[in-house]
Amino acid sequence: MRDTVQAEVIMTFLVSEELSFRIPVELAYDSSDPYAVKFTFHLPGDAPVTWAFARELLLDGLSQPSGEGDVHIAPASAQHLSDVFIRLQVGGEGALFRAGAAPLVAFLDRTDRVAPLGEERSVADFDYDLAAALDSILAGNTEGQNAG
Repeated sequence: MRDTVQAEVIMTFLVSEELSFRIPVELAYDSSDPYAVKFTFHLPGDAPVTWAFARELLLDGLSQPSGEGDVHIAPASAQHLSDVFIRLQVGGEGALFRAGAAPLVAFLDRTDRVAPLGEERSVADFDYDLAAALDSILAGNTEGQNAG
């Protein structure tokens, strides 16, 4: 059975020290990929952009700077849980967002009810998914597969 969790939060897109604006961001979790969360950013004038990264990275970033590579998450204050900075990096280009920690904690709590952290393997049927993917590849059926 496939369970999903969805939420929408408003984040601040920090373009520069002088310019920022609020944008809606859709959060999604799907038990068929139990280790990941997806954030879809709705930037004005652009097509929505979706980033997928480890659910554990989001959890860790609420309390301490976390992340390597393209996604970095860190609390805005070391003293109390209030806001979180999320930095997304692609090559030399980056985007910085500020989000309230409370809606992220609520979202993570809902994902934990679907697949408790540390028990993700018991939620997803990786053996079945792998077997189905291999059967499809061996049959030469690449339709519907996605490269990422």
